[in-house]
Amino acid sequence: PRKGNTPMAHVLLLKASICTAGYMPATSQPALVARASAPVRMFDVGGAWDSYSAALDTQPLLTKSLTACVLLSGADCTAQAIEREADAGIDLARVLRFAVFGLVLQAPWNHFYYLLLDGAIPPTPDPVSPTNLAKVGIDQFVQAPVFTAIIFIFLGALEGQDKQAIERKLSVDWWPTMKANWRLWIPATAVNIGLVPPPLRVLYINVVFFFWAIYLSLQANRAPTEKTSNE
Repeated sequence: PRKGNTPMAHVLLLKASICTAGYMPATSQPALVARASAPVRMFDVGGAWDSYSAALDTQPLLTKSLTACVLLSGADCTAQAIEREADAGIDLARVLRFAVFGLVLQAPWNHFYYLLLDGAIPPTPDPVSPTNLAKVGIDQFVQAPVFTAIIFIFLGALEGQDKQAIERKLSVDWWPTMKANWRLWIPATAVNIGLVPPPLRVLYINVVFFFWAIYLSLQANRAPTEKTSNE
């Protein structure tokens, strides 16, 4: 038989007609096979955590501050999503205030506060001990009332409020905020002091503070008409 009439020749002609019809270029098949067989690269959680831990070791204050900056700005975005109308946009100035608050106040305050607290009263291996209970008491009934007042003053100053407005905010909102603070932070602080390794304590606080900052944002940005009934 003639060479052009062999079964192999018919197969080659059929393949060529499929390629020219636009179904799939023959040259693309190896590339498709290579892409299909290539492993899917997943996010390396362990590597990211190792990098974060290394940053905590080499630049602890900066790492904690940047973490708080990101988390607290996200918390305010969440608070705005809760309280805003459906067609309202995000108040970027308000988000920026909370980002600055996390960067320059919340994380640095807790970084140096825990260094001071653990230096004065060293951690104990027993998570439930008189020492740790005393540290929780100091944290919540000495440190927390002062820091909560500072938060209202700091955010009010960033917003451009005058002294009278800030004092009014403190007189109306400080005590309700402290009662809410103790419901969340007494157990959270007991876990932090008793179970969390000292280098990770501010990270733990930052994560819990994400949810607390949502509450703070809602409190700090309530309209004046909402507060008159409490006065």
